[in-house]
Amino acid sequence: MKKLVIYVHGKGGTADEAKHYQPLFADSDVIGFDYESQNPWDSKDEFSHYFDLHSKDYDTVVLVANSIGAYFSMNALAEKKISQALFVSPIVNMEKLITDMMLWSNVTEDELQIKKEIPTELGETLSWEYLCYVRNHPIEWNIPTCILYGEKDNLTSGETISEFSKGIGATLTVMEDGEHWFHTDAQMKFLDDWIRNSIR
Repeated sequence: MKKLVIYVHGKGGTADEAKHYQPLFADSDVIGFDYESQNPWDSKDEFSHYFDLHSKDYDTVVLVANSIGAYFSMNALAEKKISQALFVSPIVNMEKLITDMMLWSNVTEDELQIKKEIPTELGETLSWEYLCYVRNHPIEWNIPTCILYGEKDNLTSGETISEFSKGIGATLTVMEDGEHWFHTDAQMKFLDDWIRNSIR
């Protein structure tokens, strides 16, 4: 049986991160997806095309995705033949994240609607088009999923991740003192052990 693992990085990440996962999936081919999309409507086509191109010769496909890469994947790949998804610090409620950022930056919905785009001190640019898209395209995800979440994630609350996990029947693992970005030795060891225990 030919197995493929597709790794989708988060913001600021690279496809090279996929190399870290190869030893954890010894019986599979592991590839990293170097996507260009910056928004969900572009990712819909780019992710779908990439998946179809690379998965066609495989019997099973596992998706490993990080942060916004997980959000883009759920937005684009919900209808694809994926045997399992493993999400690390996924953005699961983009509307809440955007409205939280608006709150942190003192931006009202009326302002954003008028100006269309507003740069923030957070380094993110708020976009009316993005907010409208997210509201009009709620995530529907029925693929067997395991989620790893850091207790100190500053983008998604524990309540939001729990609610989402229950809603899609995902297995949720929380790392005490874990952050949104898993990068320390202890965090990476926790992540590796989580993957080994989660693989079907």
